[in-house]
Amino acid sequence: MRVLWHVIVKELLQLKQDPKMLGMVFGAPIIQLIILGFAVNTDVRRVPMVLVDQDRSSESRDLIDRFVRSGYFELVAVEDRARDVDRWLVRGDAQAALVIGAGFAREIHRGRAPGVQLVADGSDSSSTMVVLGYASRIVSEKGYEILAARLAKTVAAVGSAPPGRIELVARIFYNPNLSSRWFYVPAVLALILMLMTMMLTAMGVVREKEIGTMEQLIVTPIRTWQLILGKLTPFAAIGLIQILLVTSVAVFGFGVPVRGSFFLLLLLSQIFILNTLGMGLLVSTLVRNQQQAMMTVTFTMMLPMIYLSGLIFPIENMPRLVQLITYAIPLRYYATIVRGIFLKGAGLSILWPEALTMLLMGLTILTLAALRFRKRLD
Repeated sequence: MRVLWHVIVKELLQLKQDPKMLGMVFGAPIIQLIILGFAVNTDVRRVPMVLVDQDRSSESRDLIDRFVRSGYFELVAVEDRARDVDRWLVRGDAQAALVIGAGFAREIHRGRAPGVQLVADGSDSSSTMVVLGYASRIVSEKGYEILAARLAKTVAAVGSAPPGRIELVARIFYNPNLSSRWFYVPAVLALILMLMTMMLTAMGVVREKEIGTMEQLIVTPIRTWQLILGKLTPFAAIGLIQILLVTSVAVFGFGVPVRGSFFLLLLLSQIFILNTLGMGLLVSTLVRNQQQAMMTVTFTMMLPMIYLSGLIFPIENMPRLVQLITYAIPLRYYATIVRGIFLKGAGLSILWPEALTMLLMGLTILTLAALRFRKRLD
């Protein structure tokens, strides 16, 4: 244990001698979380909208007022003809256009369903679907009020009750305001933890090769397991500190709740770190310099894991073959754990399959990396 402690102290002293590295290790995660927390926001609000009102009636003005008062749309221009809205969409000055044709009020008074057109910029398909949903709800509410008024008149005239109707009462659990920030900020924790621990491990070991200290360590009476454990332990501790820092910013800075056990989050995060440390160690045995280590970690491991883990893109929308591949990605299970603890208050009784799978994967990866590392030393 004394030899192991000396190796750990050596790694900590080596980090301390590089102030820039310390700043990157402890300052960069906070900066990344703040930037991504504000930038990564898919909530659609105040959509710039162009108006074409060819009816100019009290009914059309009421519909327009509903769009503006909803908070989802912002009126930026008024045109007389529908064909004039195209230039607003092409320039990107507007994302949607509301076109109310002539005779809108007349059709309502005749008991018919008047047509209202919404022209939307479909280049951003996800935002456009949300915009169409907002517009559909506003128009539906207007139509429901018109129908209710007609039914009231019918009741007053014939004295019979209106037919029964089905009303949907929605209850949203875990994220009642549907804030996208609550969905993405916990994901940023996983990304930062993976980036820092994997990158630091790979570059830290390779740096020993570049400066020639690895050969000095080999000739000392240090066993392979002591060298591996001594080099990985400081990075695991750094990951633990990053969890504390990032979680504090997420909770107190962005208001994301931690409904589950914070201790459980720390425990299961250490299992995830076991995976990232093993991957970083494995990369260090495959490359010769820090530049190669950084490129390998980024493009060979991190990017595929981010794309296929479900952190950003839903796994259910991926092809079946790709869905099967995602089961081999530790970040997939950690994403479920992080969001389960943060938003759903899930405990170990629910998350144990993900935790067990991640533990087995971590032990396997670390064992393979250690065997290859020992072979390189021999």
